Amino acid sequence: MRYIGNKSKIVDQINDLIIKLHIDKENYTFFDAFSGTSTVGNFFKDRFKIISNDSLYSAYVISQAKLNTPDMKFEKLRKDPFIVFNDIKNQKKGFIYNNYSPGGSERMYFSAENAARIDYIRTTIEKWYESNKIDSREYYYLIACLLESISKVANIAGVYGAYLKKWDPRAIKQMKFIPLEMEKLESKFDNEVYNEKIEELITDISGDILYLDPPYTKNQYSVQYHLLETIALYDNPEIKGVTGARDTSELTSKFSKDGYVHIAFEKLLARANFKHIIISYSSDGIMSKEYIESVLKRHGKPETLLFKKIEYRRYLNSKAENKKDHYEYLFYIEKKDTDVNYASPLNYIGGKADMISFLKENAPKNIDRFIDLFGGGFNVGVNFECEQLIYNDCNFKVKELLETFKNEETIEIYRYITNMIKKYKLKYGDKESYLRIRELYNNTQIEKRNPKLLYLLVLYGFQQQIRFNSSYNYNNPVGQAGFNDKLLEKLISYCRNLKEKNVSFYSRDFVKFNKYINKNTFVYCDPPYLITLGSYNDGKRGFNGWNEAEEIRLLNYLESLHKKGINFMLSNVLEYKGRKNKILINWIKNNHFKTIEYKGKARKNRNEVIIINYEVNENE
Repeated sequence: MRYIGNKSKIVDQINDLIIKLHIDKENYTFFDAFSGTSTVGNFFKDRFKIISNDSLYSAYVISQAKLNTPDMKFEKLRKDPFIVFNDIKNQKKGFIYNNYSPGGSERMYFSAENAARIDYIRTTIEKWYESNKIDSREYYYLIACLLESISKVANIAGVYGAYLKKWDPRAIKQMKFIPLEMEKLESKFDNEVYNEKIEELITDISGDILYLDPPYTKNQYSVQYHLLETIALYDNPEIKGVTGARDTSELTSKFSKDGYVHIAFEKLLARANFKHIIISYSSDGIMSKEYIESVLKRHGKPETLLFKKIEYRRYLNSKAENKKDHYEYLFYIEKKDTDVNYASPLNYIGGKADMISFLKENAPKNIDRFIDLFGGGFNVGVNFECEQLIYNDCNFKVKELLETFKNEETIEIYRYITNMIKKYKLKYGDKESYLRIRELYNNTQIEKRNPKLLYLLVLYGFQQQIRFNSSYNYNNPVGQAGFNDKLLEKLISYCRNLKEKNVSFYSRDFVKFNKYINKNTFVYCDPPYLITLGSYNDGKRGFNGWNEAEEIRLLNYLESLHKKGINFMLSNVLEYKGRKNKILINWIKNNHFKTIEYKGKARKNRNEVIIINYEVNENE
């Protein structure tokens, strides 16, 4: 059967990969999440327990037939259905005849004779099933055989989105009712077959190997195969238009829509409860190789990532101008068995993206509320699991941007960014286009400024810094960076994680949170570092600055929390370029607080530490 994206040409490559990885265990569960005509599931059904899913009912029928094939005896029927259905005298003028053949319409999907035979076969299968003359396995198998038979005489170029205006020679031949094409008849297990949207099913399925073969073009399968859906369901739907299409709006796949596919793919990987993940995709696909790999590295173990590029020929007609090489991509990764960390899409000075695991390892357990007093780009708090997160930062513009990440649909953020890049022709290092959007932002009233435009400025600004003058005008010059697929992945994964958390956002003085603090509250502080002070906190940018007086005020506040039995963690540096923070050093000594040095990669030649007022293991 001709089917877009059929994996018959690369299933051997998938098998070779599985053998190479030593995951070809006979008791493994293999989930084919976008099964289509179940080419891959059928290949592995004598080795693995197969779970199959597709949103199209016609694909569901074919998967049932291939994965749970009947014994072909048809004992209750007491006749050979192939003999019955190949008798050309058996015809009926039904829905297909009346709507998809010249017999009852102007449409030319089938000859009148073949359409009448399709109607007879389909109604007879239904009658046999309703009268218990065939069981469910035989029922799905016979419908699948009908779909196979139809594919040999349909007057189409390849899909059912439209019919040919002239009769193809094969379309006017008498249809033969033939067995469903499949290499293997015997399955090792009773296999599970689903007919749902994968994004709704993924949380209910678990196993060993997850195979993903999502759509890669903007063509909707539900539209391209609407007629197979109608024949498989045989539900006499309302149809419209030249092609007689049924309403398939509920079957519209996010995986065939730019932006939506990026969001859905990342969420799918986050939700997947499988150790081994294999993905096939096309070089012609909506998602780039770089984006797919970024998602895989986020949710899998980066050191296990494998990639293979397989050359293939795509059909191009004589008028096609696009003669470039085309490849099938094959990816593998082992899913992480630990918590996934999410890095902020803001390149915030002093951000703790690389220290998240270290901070979590040394934090108390069983936290009810996490307060991030100097939230910045919100790298730390968002990675903690607790009932409530509280974000605070003196820079209210950054707070507004993070609120946008949480409250606005990610697809709308994506659309805004991509539309603005196109409209203003933004490019790396292009000063003219950058200044145009900076002027647009600064010439808007402060309270009406769009946080998404600020994010765009940050992306294309110098070192992606967040800089304002005393009038709150953004004053960072153009940089040599911009928006790319790695940043897109970071934005999408971060926004999803942020949306799933209970977060409250504030921009107030750090001492004004006492009413939110109780015994199960954990307070994290990552203030400006006194001896490495950057200009963004010099007090001349419209936001509160940082100096020795502020340092002392914070330390006194933390000391008061300690006396109340509240756990806190303070990030800082004790020494930098020969300078020592004597105020902090003496405070630690006087209060007998514990200091733990971060031994990860060097952070600009400074030794970062955390200061805590609890024993790390006391709450485990």
